[in-house]
Amino acid sequence: MLGLTKVNERMKCLGLIGGMSWTSTISYYRRLNQLIAERLGGRHSARLLLYSVDFDAVERLQHAGRWDEAGELLADAARRLAAGGAEGIVLCTNTMHKVAGHIEAAVDLPLLHIADATGEAICAAGHRRVGLLGTSFTMEQPFYRQRLVDRFALDVLVPGEKDREMIHRVIFDELCRERIEPASRRAYQRIVAGLAENGAEAVILGCTEIALLIGPDDVSVPVFDTTELHVRAAVDFALGRTEPSRA
Repeated sequence: MLGLTKVNERMKCLGLIGGMSWTSTISYYRRLNQLIAERLGGRHSARLLLYSVDFDAVERLQHAGRWDEAGELLADAARRLAAGGAEGIVLCTNTMHKVAGHIEAAVDLPLLHIADATGEAICAAGHRRVGLLGTSFTMEQPFYRQRLVDRFALDVLVPGEKDREMIHRVIFDELCRERIEPASRRAYQRIVAGLAENGAEAVILGCTEIALLIGPDDVSVPVFDTTELHVRAAVDFALGRTEPSRA
């Protein structure tokens, strides 16, 4: 029991709100455990609780603009994680950070915001003008872009309307269903190239599924994978190296 006690003192329990989609939640689970093992050695793995929602219900609320209802659904998930012993909340999606305030109001636990992990990494790399790929909600609504502007003084570019529609469709119709299509990869590469031509120094993969389709070797500018950055921030928190700031 002594060894277990020492591990528990070193590692906080993370509460994951996943299922949006389950394909990217798998990436979160895998990388959290891999990084904990790398940092602690031996056979260590992450202390996690996972509440995986039914994404069909969330998607319907998104497209109907019923964000308050979606926020309450995720707030309920956070309450359940808190009751189970979670010490910090990781929302495993970019888009649903639109309702981060609902989660923060529901539980007295820190929410590790994915845009903060992303903004910090971009600034550390010395970039200021970046392209953003994501769902249409993330690209078009201010909740994500404005946080990057306000907190990190970034200039955020998004693709044109038709390209935004295509990016959104690929995420929902293909990547969320674990379909990886070469034609979609080529289309994303073309869009990133266009953002670079317009001055983007790097590109944010601002949907947790996009890294399943493209990565650093597929484009000519630096790539910031929000899933990877979010996971690294979560591991830092779990090991007591950082404390997230509240909005």
